[in-house]
Amino acid sequence: CGELRVSRKVQAKLMAISAATIDRLLESERKKFSLKGRSGTKPGTLLKHQIPVRTFADWNDTQPGFLEMDLVGHDGGSTAGEYCQTLDATDVATGWSEQIAVPTKAQCWVFEAIQEMRDRLPFALRGLDSDNGGEFINHHLKNYCDEQGITFTRSRACKKNDNCYVEQKNWSIVRRQVGYARYESQAACQCLNDLYLVVHDYVNFFMPSMKLVEKVRDGARVRKRYDKAQTPYQRVLASPEIDRATKRRLKARYAKLNLAALHRELLRLQKQLVKHTVRVTTETSIRPKPAANHPWRRSNSKKKAG
Repeated sequence: CGELRVSRKVQAKLMAISAATIDRLLESERKKFSLKGRSGTKPGTLLKHQIPVRTFADWNDTQPGFLEMDLVGHDGGSTAGEYCQTLDATDVATGWSEQIAVPTKAQCWVFEAIQEMRDRLPFALRGLDSDNGGEFINHHLKNYCDEQGITFTRSRACKKNDNCYVEQKNWSIVRRQVGYARYESQAACQCLNDLYLVVHDYVNFFMPSMKLVEKVRDGARVRKRYDKAQTPYQRVLASPEIDRATKRRLKARYAKLNLAALHRELLRLQKQLVKHTVRVTTETSIRPKPAANHPWRRSNSKKKAG
C-alpha cells in the first residue's frame, strides 16, 4: 500500500529473512529493555472449592467462546499501594483476545471489565477460566455466570501452565506493548484503554499465530505438529459456529483497517503513555544506611584512624 519504500535488494532480504533470524538479530536490543514482573495473585476464599478445576489438557472445546482470563499488574517492580491492572482474556479456539485496563484489582472493577469484554466479543461468551485470585473467585462473578449460563472454571494453585493460552498473551501483547512501568492514575488507566483499542485491531486482524495440533513422545524426544499460521480474524471466519452476519461485520471492519496506520497510532499512544509513568524505589535498589552505632561503621572508623 506504499507505506514502506525500499530498494529491491532490501525488499528481497526482508522477504527471505525468517522470524527466528529477526529475533536473533534483535536479541541484544531487547535485553536493554527487559524487566521481570512479579505475581500479585492472592488466594480467593473457600468458594474456590465450589468451582471446578480445569487444566490445559482439558481444553477440547472447538467452539469459540471459552476464554481464559488473567490480570497483569502495572506495578513498576513494587507491589506497594494501588496501581492499574489489565484484564487479559483469550479465546482458546480462535485466539481472539481482549485487554481492558482497570484502576485496581478490586472485584467491582474486574467484574465491570468482564461485562465490557463480553459485549466486545464477536461471538457468544460460553465459558470463563481464571486463576485462584480473589478478584475472580467471588460470589458476585460466580452467581453472574450461573445466571447467564456461562461455564466458570479455575486453574490449580501455582500451576501457570493450566492458563497457558492467556499466560502467553500476557507477554506477547500486554508486556510487549505496555512494558513493566508503574501506572496509578485514572488518566493512565484511560490512556491504557485507548492503547488497547488499537492493539485490539492490530493483534486480532493482523498478527497470525500457530496452534499446537499434535504432540507425540518418541523416547526422550517430543515431536510437536502445528497448524498453518492464521490470525484470530481468519480463525473466526473459518469457524462454522459463527453466524454470517457477524462474519460480514468483521469483513467490513477489516476492509477499513490500515496496518501501517495502526502501527503509527500505536507508537503515538505508547509515547503518550510514558508521560503517566510513576517512578518507584524498590527495596532492592537502595540499601538503607547503617545506624551510627552499627558494627560496620565502627570497624570502618577504626581503619580510617589507623
